Amino acid sequence: MPANFNLNDSSVVVIIGSGAGGGTIANELARKGISCVVLEAGKRVEITDFRNDEDGMFSLFTWLDPRTATGSWYVAKTSPDLPSWTCKLVGGTTVHWGGVALRFQEHEFKTRTRYGAISGANLMDWPVDLKEMEPYYDRAESRIGVTGTHGIPRLPASNHCKVLFAGAKNIGYSKYWTANLAINPVPRDGRAGCQQAGFCVQGCTFGAKWSALYTEIPQAEATGKCEVRAESQALRIEHDAHGKVTGVVYADRNGAVQRQRARIVCVAGNSIESPRLLLNSSSNMFPQGLANSSGQVGRNYMRHTTALVFADFGKPVHMYRGTANGGIVMDEAGLNTKRGFAGGYNLETLPQGLPSFAQNLVPGGWGRERASWVDSYVNLAGVWIIGEDLARENNRVTLHPDRKDKFGVPIPNVHVDDHENDLAMQNHGMRQADAIFESIGAKRTIHRLPFPSTHNMGTNRMSANPRDGVVNSHGQAHDVKNLFVSDGSQFVSSGAENPTLTIVALALRQSEYIADQMGKNAI
Repeated sequence: MPANFNLNDSSVVVIIGSGAGGGTIANELARKGISCVVLEAGKRVEITDFRNDEDGMFSLFTWLDPRTATGSWYVAKTSPDLPSWTCKLVGGTTVHWGGVALRFQEHEFKTRTRYGAISGANLMDWPVDLKEMEPYYDRAESRIGVTGTHGIPRLPASNHCKVLFAGAKNIGYSKYWTANLAINPVPRDGRAGCQQAGFCVQGCTFGAKWSALYTEIPQAEATGKCEVRAESQALRIEHDAHGKVTGVVYADRNGAVQRQRARIVCVAGNSIESPRLLLNSSSNMFPQGLANSSGQVGRNYMRHTTALVFADFGKPVHMYRGTANGGIVMDEAGLNTKRGFAGGYNLETLPQGLPSFAQNLVPGGWGRERASWVDSYVNLAGVWIIGEDLARENNRVTLHPDRKDKFGVPIPNVHVDDHENDLAMQNHGMRQADAIFESIGAKRTIHRLPFPSTHNMGTNRMSANPRDGVVNSHGQAHDVKNLFVSDGSQFVSSGAENPTLTIVALALRQSEYIADQMGKNAI
């Protein structure tokens, strides 16, 4: 049965957020016998609430609290009030994600060493490397059930995948296959197998896709050591005169302000809400924000370099059938500066349902061309370019100077100026996608520039030296030893890979460290 802890119980670990990082940490610590309270800002929905309905599930899942966007990036022009598409519910964005689970490559952990100094970028090596992370990647893949690893078969290729693979072969690519997905091909670990319904990002109605909502969280609760408080928005983290965290102030589902005491606090609210919370937790001891003596909290925001390319073949493709992110081409993911940019990118199938496709193809634009693309919907194939976004110190999350949320807390502003490396990569990816589709008879192609970010990284990055970042290699704040960051905001680089597998692997590693340090009474 789920636990029920007293607000004055100072022995608990308070975890803020219940997604890939927070959910995994909660499960790991609870199974080690450590008492945990999970504060989740969103509601608790269940798998029975999911519907194969794009608009309905967008409204149910999405974090729609006010945010703003500034800078030169395309999103600031097209979605100034929705810079990021993250989720606000128990399970976080693992309810919405497409399931692509890829490891970072060796060079992506060492971007400063491997890429050298790049003007306008703020590159730094991670204080961990691939070799150190490999056993945790192994555990994460086995835990969430990643196809193509540990004897788990890959899912079958949909027609959409086959179109992409045929074009990739024609232009000389060789690294194409159905993607490594945290989606069961057959029943496994108490979850059903994939039914190829195609509504992966609307919540998997079969439970074939791994989500903290119905894996990590219920497992943690079953230990009797974990309590999840839904609709509990963290407002600030408090500390004592020695700079040690003592608890979290939050608004409960009735809007009443509560204070949960804590032995340790793990912040796992994503790369926008986590720095926002630390900045809002400023004090006389931490005037720039909690754990921010380096001035790096909120800085180095990364969101992946992306674009969509759709191709019209004049005959049915039915891209919406089958697993959404089913296929991937990885030939451009390696480090090859001869292309005119550092880092690499992947090409992933990313169908869009008809409602979102019709709404977002040309934001704000209408007319004959747009109508002709909508009319051709069944004949389209689509590919998503996802590439490494370089860290920049002034790409950052800050507190809005004027606007506040319903609790009186300043809302976050996400500022991004595109780096020329990002734009060069994006243009290269769109040209290659055009070539893939044209090689197999596409009549025309259209480019869709980035939409609200779905992969948010950086803003509380790891560093070996406290002056360069916010946390150490275990996600432990340099300034506050009983404060941890447990989400993608601790990333030092963005890589060319979807981030969730790395978040889970880091959470597994961090939970070991926390348990060890608690056992030694070091924190």
